[in-house]
Amino acid sequence: MAGARRAFAQHGYEGATVPRLEAQTGLSRGAIFSYFPSKLDLFVALAQEDQHRLIERWIDGGFEEVVRHIVEDDPEWIGVYLDASRLLRTDPQLRDRWRALNPDGQAGLEVRYRELQRRGEVRDDLPLDTIGRFLGIVFDGLAVQQGAGFGSPIDLEGTIELLRSALARK
Repeated sequence: MAGARRAFAQHGYEGATVPRLEAQTGLSRGAIFSYFPSKLDLFVALAQEDQHRLIERWIDGGFEEVVRHIVEDDPEWIGVYLDASRLLRTDPQLRDRWRALNPDGQAGLEVRYRELQRRGEVRDDLPLDTIGRFLGIVFDGLAVQQGAGFGSPIDLEGTIELLRSALARK
């Protein structure tokens, strides 16, 4: 999986040809496709793995852990993350398939968010969808900045403090 992730991160979905996947994974075409029926299935499995890891981090450690993951972890997963976003935007069948693959993740996030609201740690004056989209915009922006290597390093603690302020109960 790490080799396939490298191939997709370096070349994008379309550019990660089977020969490139073979070179990065050290496996033959037959071996790769004995695990996954198609290149798309392999790509979706990687993207789902990354999404699952982000959801777990949010549920277990809050948005702060997601920010830390985006800023501090190996950025190769970001290439898959961004390419998955593009494919989901342009392929309605893939988008429907994606939603069906992880129905429990969103429910877990909602439970965690409602718990934080009850404890008074997160504002309750906005709908959950608004807060979720706001966090998604921030996370996506951080991923783009980190993946592209723009400018100076991201101020991790400052970013987390700004998010805490934005989410704090009013």
